[in-house]
Amino acid sequence: MAKRIEKQFKITAPGGQATPAPPIGPALGANGINPGQFIQAFNERTKDLNGKVVGCLITVYHDRSFDFEIKSSPAAILILGAAGIEKGSGTPNTLKVGQITKDQVKAIAEEKLSDLNANSIESAMRIIEGTARSMGVTVKEG
Repeated sequence: MAKRIEKQFKITAPGGQATPAPPIGPALGANGINPGQFIQAFNERTKDLNGKVVGCLITVYHDRSFDFEIKSSPAAILILGAAGIEKGSGTPNTLKVGQITKDQVKAIAEEKLSDLNANSIESAMRIIEGTARSMGVTVKEG
């Protein structure tokens, strides 16, 4: 018999280096999960990512047990890394803070394809390009 789902929520955490300190610990505790138990399992499953921020979908069951699914890094974090900048622009329509190439966009789209609402790599690339534009990062050919 399937377990009854109580809650589902998402967090982002550094792979292999998560700690029960805020903001992760309080979010877990508020949803009925033992932070120490989750952190140990999360760090074990993400030890090969070593500090790369990843998304995590956590499902809490009625008996207070839980499952979690590791997602790819947020697109904005991947774009910042590819552009070599610390943060996006506060006014992306006027102030451009960096640039990435189409090849970098394609690499990010391939990494995120399973988590995006896209059927092809081309549509995934358009989603990533839109995210880059909204951050003040220009996409150049080549």
